[in-house]
Amino acid sequence: MSAARSLHPSPRTLEVESLESFDRLVSGGARSLHGWHLQSLDLRGRRAALEAADVQGAVFLGCTFDDGVEAMLRAGGALIFPRLEKVPFNPYRGTLYTPEELYAGIAETRYEDTPDARIYHWSIHSGQRRRLDATLAAALHDHAIGDALEEFTRSDAARGKTLVGVMGGHAATRGSAGFMEAALLGRLLARAGRLVATGGGPGAMEAANLGAYLSGAAEPDFRQALADLAAVPGFRPSVSAWARAAAAVVERHPDGTPSLGIPTWFYGHEPPNYFATHIAKYFANSIRETVLLELCNGGIVFLPGSGGTIQEIFQDACENYYGAPETITPMVLVGREHWLRRYPAWPLLQSIASGRQMERRIFLVDSVEEALAVLDS
Repeated sequence: MSAARSLHPSPRTLEVESLESFDRLVSGGARSLHGWHLQSLDLRGRRAALEAADVQGAVFLGCTFDDGVEAMLRAGGALIFPRLEKVPFNPYRGTLYTPEELYAGIAETRYEDTPDARIYHWSIHSGQRRRLDATLAAALHDHAIGDALEEFTRSDAARGKTLVGVMGGHAATRGSAGFMEAALLGRLLARAGRLVATGGGPGAMEAANLGAYLSGAAEPDFRQALADLAAVPGFRPSVSAWARAAAAVVERHPDGTPSLGIPTWFYGHEPPNYFATHIAKYFANSIRETVLLELCNGGIVFLPGSGGTIQEIFQDACENYYGAPETITPMVLVGREHWLRRYPAWPLLQSIASGRQMERRIFLVDSVEEALAVLDS
C-alpha cells in the first residue's frame, strides 16, 4: 500500500469535521457513532445528543466538551485524543491550509511572526524531532492533511479535472524568463481545464500556481501582475516583502482559479507561495513527495531545475517503470539544452524507458506550448 493511500480512511470510517455535519447526522437518526472520527469540534452544548448515542468505537480528536462528558464518553467505549495546547498548529485539522492562514498578519508584521514561520521553528527546535509528543503531533497532523487532500480531490474545485503537476527549480526569480515561462504554463494548463499542482514553494512552483490563479484574467492584467511581482524578485533577503507583493496581487484578483500546492516544513527555509489556493503542507517530506506524484493523474511537466527536480524525475520514472499500463502518466521535460547537456537526465530517462510501456509517454520539448500539445496527444 502506498504512503498516500495509507492516509485515507477505511470504507467504514466516517470523518466528521464540522458541527453542521454532526448535527445533521444525529438529527437524521444516527444512534451508533461506531467508526466516527470527530475532528476538532467544539461539542459543548451537545451533551444530550452524545448521551443518547452509542459511542462505542467512536474517536474524538482534539474536541472540546461540557464538564463531565469526556468521562462519560470514555466509559461508553470512545477513544479520546486530547487537544495539544503547546503545539503551534492543529494536529486534527479537517481542511487544507490557505495562504491567508499560513501568512496571517503578514501585512502588519514580519514573516517570522506568521503561523507558517512559527510552525517551522517549532519543528526544528533543539531535540524536537526526538520528542514523543512532537513526533506524535506531527504524524497526526500529516494524517489529517492527507485526509483533507483526499477530500479536496472530490470537491467542486477538482471534480472532473485531470491533475497535472509542474515541477521545477526554486531558483527562478520573478521577472526572469524562466519564471514567466512557468507562469505561462500554469495559465495554459488551467485554461485547458487542468488542475495545476506544484510543490508549493517559490520559483517555478510559485510561477505555475500564479499562472493558474490568473488564468481567467485578461492578458494585460496577467502581464501587469508579473511586472508588479518582479519588483521583489525573490524571498531573500525578505520573505515578508516577497509575500506582501504576492498578497497584493491576490487582493486585486480575489477570485482566482483554484490550484494546489504541496510544500513541506522539512524545507522550511523555502516559504510556501501565495498563489496556491489550497495548500497541503506536510512535516514529512517523503510522504509529501509520494502524495504529489501519485495525485498527478494527468502527468507531470518538469521545467529546468537541479537536484530536487532531478530526484522528482526519477521518482516519477520509477512509478511509471513498474506501473500497470493504465497507471502510466506522461512525463514532459522542458528544455533540450538543460536536460541534454547541463543535467543530462533525458538520455538516462530514455534508457530506463526503452522497451517499456512508459516509452511512448516520455517527451522532451523546448517550450511550454509544446508541453501542452504533447499532454493533449
